[in-house]
Amino acid sequence: MTKMLTAAATAALTVAFATEAMATEWNVSLWGKRRAFTEHVEKLAELVSEKTNGEFTLNLSYGGLSKNTENLDGISIGAFEMAQFCAGYHADKNPSITVLELPFLGVDSLETEVELSQAVYAHPAVQEDLARWNATLLMPSPMPQYNIVGLGDAPKSLEDFEGLQVRATGGIGEAMSAVGAVPTSMSASEVRQAMDSGVIKAASFAPHAHMSFGTVENATWWTTNLDPGTVNCPVVVNTDALDDLSDEHREALLGSVDEALDHYITYYNDETMAKWGPLLDDKGIEQVTFDDAALEQFRERVAGPAATAWVEENSARGLPAQELLDLVQGKLAEGS
Repeated sequence: MTKMLTAAATAALTVAFATEAMATEWNVSLWGKRRAFTEHVEKLAELVSEKTNGEFTLNLSYGGLSKNTENLDGISIGAFEMAQFCAGYHADKNPSITVLELPFLGVDSLETEVELSQAVYAHPAVQEDLARWNATLLMPSPMPQYNIVGLGDAPKSLEDFEGLQVRATGGIGEAMSAVGAVPTSMSASEVRQAMDSGVIKAASFAPHAHMSFGTVENATWWTTNLDPGTVNCPVVVNTDALDDLSDEHREALLGSVDEALDHYITYYNDETMAKWGPLLDDKGIEQVTFDDAALEQFRERVAGPAATAWVEENSARGLPAQELLDLVQGKLAEGS
């Protein structure tokens, strides 16, 4: 009897250790707080846990693992297994995907932004670019076109942007420079303090970020239709960690991306945008709409020169820059 109990106990311990060995936990570096921008990561964590009966979990950390501008560095050394970052925070580290941040590309929906990003992420040169950081691109964080909130007198024409100090990164910063504004690059979490202290007078964000980071609290105006572009903020995973996953866990992760992105888009359209208009009205923020002639002037002044400069700069880096730009423009032409 004792021998039978011992054998049973041994078997139970073996199963317990085997189960423990099968369990996988990944740390995920985000920033700010839970918001529309992170809903696909939240959904991904939920789906992965469900599909693996809790054996594979994603532990989401909002700022506890790294600064948002250093998430790609953390991925490269395996400090955590998954992270979100924005290409414009460090264009020199991920030049290939900054093609998606060029101003006035003409992206008109979150669905198009997803398709375009995924096409670029699949390009071998882009994968090689991110591989320098031991990073595999998992999914985009699609955002609508940025617009600007500001303090003081609202701009009534493009000339009124002359000398305006505005938080704007990547291609949006280039667009602001073209109309005489003074763009400043800073992480999202620094913007509210910079506005309150007078370091900047305006900030470019998508609506969810204007709400999440408080730039609308003291703002007096908002541009409804400048639409100079957006930023590209992928979610990446550490390539070694991805390779080390069991087939089951890898399939649970990769097979959940589309559903997570669908959830994100629905949430952004149905929750975030539904709140944005009423919030502007409640706060008495003046909504500035520019006429078609002014917008066309803006695009002509910015889009072509920015694309040409991007191709020249990144061809010199050894990237197939014209090929990447052609890919983007071709995909957009297919959908028009």
